[in-house]
Amino acid sequence: MIRLFAAIGIPEQIRQRLMLLQGGIPGARWSAPENLHVTLRFIGEVDDVTASDIDGMLETLHMPGFDLSLKGVGLFGGKDPHSLWIGVAPCEGLTRLAAKIESLLQRMGLEPDARKYTPHVTIARLKDVPMPRLNGFIADHAVFDSAPFSVRDFGLYSSHPTAHGSQYVLERSYALD
Repeated sequence: MIRLFAAIGIPEQIRQRLMLLQGGIPGARWSAPENLHVTLRFIGEVDDVTASDIDGMLETLHMPGFDLSLKGVGLFGGKDPHSLWIGVAPCEGLTRLAAKIESLLQRMGLEPDARKYTPHVTIARLKDVPMPRLNGFIADHAVFDSAPFSVRDFGLYSSHPTAHGSQYVLERSYALD
């Protein structure tokens, strides 16, 4: 079994800027720079045959590239937050790409993603963090805004758990037109 997701990698210049944000929150486990990405669709654990079928389906996807920028900061987990993220500015190209991937995976027989698509870059996992520090971080970075970057491909990644969090490996890259 292999745990998979489709995502857009973050360019080095933007990754460096995101790394400068990381700090000041005790209990936060900050994302490694090589793990920063915008998830298009979490797929989950599949067998090797299904993984190969997913690769074949993603290879058939055609659409033009687009520009994307990061904007804002937020939390997942409500009153007990578990993830700190940087948002993505509204982008029709990103929405269309995520929808096309979702459609291809459903046509293969995979269950639809039950969650509403909320594009973001997870910058930290949270556990027992002091809320005043977290709220201060959110207030300090609420207006975060990155320069636009070109999205000319996306990837199929595998996720491998380690003692220090998951390690992501790009299994295959797919060019946009």
